[in-house]
Amino acid sequence: MTPPRFSQPAGRPRPGAGAWLARLALAALLLSAAGVALRLATEWARAGAVKEIAAQARSAGQLNAALLRNNLDKFRTLPFVLARDEALRATLRNPQPAQILTLDEKLDALSRGVSASAIYVLDHTGYAIAASNWREPATFAGVDYQFRPYFKNAATHGYAEHFALGTVSHEAGLYLARRVDDARGAMLGVVVLKVDFRALEADWRQSSAPIFVTDEHGIVLLGSNPAWRFSVLEPLPPDLARGLRASLQFGDAPFLALPFSPLLRPESAAQLVNTHAPLPPHISVGAPLLHTTVPITESPDWTLHLLTPVESAVNRATANAQLGVLLALAVLGTASGIAVYRRHLHRTRASEQAAIQRQLTAQVEERTAQLRETNERLVAEMDERQRATAQLHTMQDELVQASKLALLGQISAGVAHEINQPVAAIRAYADNAREFLARRDMATASENLEAIASLTERIGNITGELRAFSRKAGDSLEPTSLNQTLEGALLLVGPRARRQNVALPRPLERDFLVQAHPLRLEQVLVNLLQNALEAMENRPSGRIGLAVREDQNAVRLYVGDDGPGLTAEARGRLFIPFLTTKPEGLGLGLVISRDIAAEFSGELRAAEPGEPLPAGLPGGAVFVLTLRKAQSGAAGSNGA
Repeated sequence: MTPPRFSQPAGRPRPGAGAWLARLALAALLLSAAGVALRLATEWARAGAVKEIAAQARSAGQLNAALLRNNLDKFRTLPFVLARDEALRATLRNPQPAQILTLDEKLDALSRGVSASAIYVLDHTGYAIAASNWREPATFAGVDYQFRPYFKNAATHGYAEHFALGTVSHEAGLYLARRVDDARGAMLGVVVLKVDFRALEADWRQSSAPIFVTDEHGIVLLGSNPAWRFSVLEPLPPDLARGLRASLQFGDAPFLALPFSPLLRPESAAQLVNTHAPLPPHISVGAPLLHTTVPITESPDWTLHLLTPVESAVNRATANAQLGVLLALAVLGTASGIAVYRRHLHRTRASEQAAIQRQLTAQVEERTAQLRETNERLVAEMDERQRATAQLHTMQDELVQASKLALLGQISAGVAHEINQPVAAIRAYADNAREFLARRDMATASENLEAIASLTERIGNITGELRAFSRKAGDSLEPTSLNQTLEGALLLVGPRARRQNVALPRPLERDFLVQAHPLRLEQVLVNLLQNALEAMENRPSGRIGLAVREDQNAVRLYVGDDGPGLTAEARGRLFIPFLTTKPEGLGLGLVISRDIAAEFSGELRAAEPGEPLPAGLPGGAVFVLTLRKAQSGAAGSNGA
């Protein structure tokens, strides 16, 4: 851009030679900087365009690889199913003309249904006895395929996959073979399904980027350009090429290298290459292409290659970048002129802005002080709320423990009586053992000592259950055995039940793992059993019944008694704190039990009148405890 000319004021000296040289040097420096900026922008745009194309090519390659994998997986299931077909096995055992005709028609229908190239059945010698193309002149039926690798591998290993040129159809395809065995495991024959990829290749030819697939040797098996079939990424070793030609897997293919430089790498994240020959559609000689690869399957070891044209995208990106740099330079020059003009205005406004800045600073400091004071007040309120919440949790835990100790006091008298009997028996057995030892009757003395050990174990179980029940429970939930917890609760209330002549239920026939804390769950069960015993306290005898129902995620335990049941008034105030009909009660047992069940994500309630209940429950009050199943499911295997 030519700088504007200004007339020199009268009397002002013109610039000298040194000033002109300085201006020329500055102009040359600016032009050099502009050139460097244009070059850097071009390289940056080129790299970005190639990177974007590489990402798009990877996505397109993964999509095409997934489609090919799905296509192969669809065909792999059919030989497996046919190998277990009884009619096919019967035909291989006794190949009669009528059976073979029926099998031909069946294979024809299956081949049309799944769009397979051909399906045919070989006997144990490799001779094709039936084929889906039995009506065609070039039918596979009656041909000996014993020499084919897929027959040998299927006979040896049970399954084989082999890509080759057809000996009858002269069309390349993937052969999927599955061995057919009789009931004793003896080989009857082999089922073969041939897959051709003509439809897939036709779809690929609609793409603007050439696509092809190679095997583990880098040989092109299929692709959008039919002329590349059986070409190679790089020249094959002579021994390998001779072996492949001798096997007739690819006919007499010359294994020519693909027309690209440099040679295509078998595994390439992003490789720029040039073509030596024009490629469809509309890719000229020498055009740059981005080569990307995507592995398809491990068996067979195939790789999908994608050649994406990059010239138009790179040219568009570099042109945009150069235009952007030129616009930026123009804007920079304009901005520089405006900046010089506005510099004076900025100086005059600097003092005003400084005053405004000082005022704003004072306002900000004042507002900051107010916010700091408010924040400190909120922090203090949060601390106070956290302390209140912690105190509430502590009081709740103490209330649960107090309820547990109150229950423990109610059952302690019966447990003490339960312990007195074995203690008295221990004393008697000890005296007898001493007498028998004095008589040297070691056998009888040993029996007395074993009885003493059994009684002490019984006392230990009772006292251990009391100690465990009296401990404070933690907060963590864990998979808990419902039967084991129920047995502990029945052990604690057993003395009182025997004293009242109340029949206690046996543990559940099937155990369940529920999400709970064992000690808290035991407290709920003891409370329900104690309430049932209190309901039958003035009766000569009674019975407590248990039943269980389950669904996919929960277990419902029903606890019923032979008592008078619940009146409508009593039912309405069951879970109201400090309301109780017992002189020594606190009115908190059911309330605490319901809260504990809620902590387990469960529920405790009284059964509603008319609600359908499990069979075998007594006719009095029934309480329903719902618990969430643990993830490991039921612990037992018997029916509930």
